[in-house]
Amino acid sequence: MLSEKSSAVLDRLGLPAPLIWGYVGVLLFMIGDGVESNYLSSFLVDAGFAENRVAAAVSIYGIFVAVGSWLSGTLAAMYGPRRVMLAGAVLWVVLEAVLLVAAIPSDSETLVMIVYGVRGIGYPFFAYAFLVWLNNATPARQRGTSVGWFWFAFGAGLPTLGSLVASASIPVVGEYGTFWVGTGLVALGAVAALVGVRDLRHAGPTSAEGGASFRELLNGITILWREPRIATGAFVRLVNTAPNFALFVVAPLYFTDDIGFTQGQYLLLVTCVYTANIFANLMFGIVGDRFGWRRTVTWFGCVMCAVGMLLLYYVPQIVGPNFVVTLLCWAVFGIGLAGFVPLTALMPALVPAPDRGSALAIYSLAAGLSAFVGPAIVGALGGTAHMTALIWTFVVLYLLAAAASVTLRSTVDPGDAEFEPADAVPESPLDRPVS
Repeated sequence: MLSEKSSAVLDRLGLPAPLIWGYVGVLLFMIGDGVESNYLSSFLVDAGFAENRVAAAVSIYGIFVAVGSWLSGTLAAMYGPRRVMLAGAVLWVVLEAVLLVAAIPSDSETLVMIVYGVRGIGYPFFAYAFLVWLNNATPARQRGTSVGWFWFAFGAGLPTLGSLVASASIPVVGEYGTFWVGTGLVALGAVAALVGVRDLRHAGPTSAEGGASFRELLNGITILWREPRIATGAFVRLVNTAPNFALFVVAPLYFTDDIGFTQGQYLLLVTCVYTANIFANLMFGIVGDRFGWRRTVTWFGCVMCAVGMLLLYYVPQIVGPNFVVTLLCWAVFGIGLAGFVPLTALMPALVPAPDRGSALAIYSLAAGLSAFVGPAIVGALGGTAHMTALIWTFVVLYLLAAAASVTLRSTVDPGDAEFEPADAVPESPLDRPVS
């Protein structure tokens, strides 16, 4: 148990002391999940798998990530976030073991696609169910900061520290052994969160009927038209990272072939930008609790990303492969991505307590779908051959998201004129401990 002094320090930092081991668990889990992120595809190709089949496996994995992202919030409301986190951790570890022990050695591309794809449910169940737990347990006055810490832990693990662990581990135990290192970190993260968190007051189901009915699954869809602002919030969340995933497709070609950076310089640019993004996730959680969640999303998220998108495209055309200038321009966009962090706190605050899980389910689904929408727009517009049209499409989307975000008003939002400082939304009587 933490001392009163330690708890007070954590509270001042915006970290709910009873859930501190949950943050540690998410960090370790996502480091383990991110270990393979930069070498799995090449490992499978080197092992004799066809590139198109590897790409198909990654695509299937992405589909299950999106499904898991949607189900995590809904199931957390039905059965409690702690149980969903446990299910996600067990699913991840078991399927990873099957992948390493049976699927890959069998040389069966189909088996690899199935096992690796279904494993995609694992991390959203674990991480996003904890996000539901966090939203249920954190008072409104510090909820933006608390979710900022969540995204700090999440982003630090996947892919940043995960890739760092892989780079240190591969020379020592090899690529295959490093998969097991990642599996160990995932298991360690699960233990840290599920054993370390002793305060279970908000770990139980929040839906009126608990796990006795699957009506909650339907609520995870119908909330889109029952609560139109949730649909609006989903659009804003989709726009948040769709252009970022699009950049993963076109930016390597644009900055190396058109601007003139070397591959090494480009990779260093990306590393610097997304390291800044990790710390900005925390910063904008704090800013949101002071400036207001909605206003932070509108101005530091939507508008800043629109400006950053224009800067990272047009300025390098003028100055050429100038590393510092390009880094500053791209950093505007990368930091702006973090301006959307308070949306995690805002969307559940738009609905009554029993619907918070469904609201977060839609939020998570939009986050997962953005990984498909961004590259799909790239394909529809013809890639780098039509880079200008692509950039302006995303600028317009960000501005539309800014306009849409204005409607996301809540009395729980610290920036709202009707803000109720006494944690506005009362605790659900169904927030109860579970074993």
